[in-house]
Amino acid sequence: MKTYQAFESADLPDNYKDNVITMKRVLREQIGDVNALFAEVSAFIEGEIASIREQEAATGSAWPVLEYEAIARGEVTADQLALIKRRGCLVVRGHFPREQVLGWDKALLDYLDENDFDETYRGPVDQFFGSLEASRPEIFPIYWSQSQMQLRQHERMATAQSFLNRLWKTQSQGQTWFDPDVNALYPDRVRRRPPGTRSKGLGPHTDSGALERWLHPAYLKVFDKIYRNDFKSYDPWDAAHRTEVDEYAYKDTVKCSAFRTFQGWTALSDMKADQGVLHTLPIPAAMAYMLLRPLLDDVPEDELCGVAPGKVLPVSEKWHPLLVKGLSAIPDVQAGDSVWWHCDVIHSVAPVEDQQGWGNVMYVPAAPMCPKNLRYARDVFKAFEQGASPYDFPREDYEVTWKDRFTVEQLNKIGRHGLGVE
Repeated sequence: MKTYQAFESADLPDNYKDNVITMKRVLREQIGDVNALFAEVSAFIEGEIASIREQEAATGSAWPVLEYEAIARGEVTADQLALIKRRGCLVVRGHFPREQVLGWDKALLDYLDENDFDETYRGPVDQFFGSLEASRPEIFPIYWSQSQMQLRQHERMATAQSFLNRLWKTQSQGQTWFDPDVNALYPDRVRRRPPGTRSKGLGPHTDSGALERWLHPAYLKVFDKIYRNDFKSYDPWDAAHRTEVDEYAYKDTVKCSAFRTFQGWTALSDMKADQGVLHTLPIPAAMAYMLLRPLLDDVPEDELCGVAPGKVLPVSEKWHPLLVKGLSAIPDVQAGDSVWWHCDVIHSVAPVEDQQGWGNVMYVPAAPMCPKNLRYARDVFKAFEQGASPYDFPREDYEVTWKDRFTVEQLNKIGRHGLGVE
């Protein structure tokens, strides 16, 4: 990949805009007719959006839906697998028994109350999610409750994660990129959004790196076929080099030190599709549009269509109108269902006025074990022992002295493997 040496960087460049300028020159020369390639990608996306709208009209949602028991029994059909890979997202019905997750939701609230969270909460540190006018946040910076850890190390979670990981091509270029059947217990937060909430939601974006997607050496290998004008051969499900990406280090911002095949959450309450829920652009290969768009002539030479260091990768009407057009809501979900989307998939959260019912979710991704994820899992274990905030998140450390925190002794085999301790 000597072509990319002129601008690639494993760390945030001091003058990153110089790298961007050089990147555009090099990639334009390598691609040749950038406009024709962008038109090819756009035509593909237009066709996929038409399919999405047809499916919505026929079934009410473009999202593939599976029953957990079909996954557990190995009864997912070839057609179902093909649709999941085409859409890059999935709802798992009945992932956990309803009464069990309602119990976890109540136990989480009891944990907050028992430890006087309302009196100790210092306000949002992660400005990406904004703040609510109510006394409590929408995103709770809590990681080590009984509820969260029981869900993370549950056998039903491990079964679903293994199924999702196996949608990927785990072996290519002579390497095995990750173990699909062992997952790092990546700790994330919870959302508790009460009835009556007024929320602006979150604009469309992708995670797992922004500036990095053009400049990081591993990402350049991931997207090499796109940059060599061979979009038809690009496979967003090939794990090659994905586990070698490290997001740039920024001060005071959330990052992700693990490779996630899928981002995901488990519903702790019932949620209607019109109540400020998750939307995605269910087209994993749409990342090609994002990568090529800054190479067009109407974008300033040192700009990447709104990308800024330390921020998520934004998708906007100004630069990406076709992608915004394809956003599709999840179907109605019930407490115990889980929702998953490919790590490249564009997603947003719709605004809501006077939300009807609770909107509670627990964020748990699929993060298969590989050297990168094992390193972070061991760091996570240290934070877990102390009750501290995990290293990917602001150091708020609310739980260090809290009562009824999940303990090391309560880890089962899945939990110990997921934290790299055996």
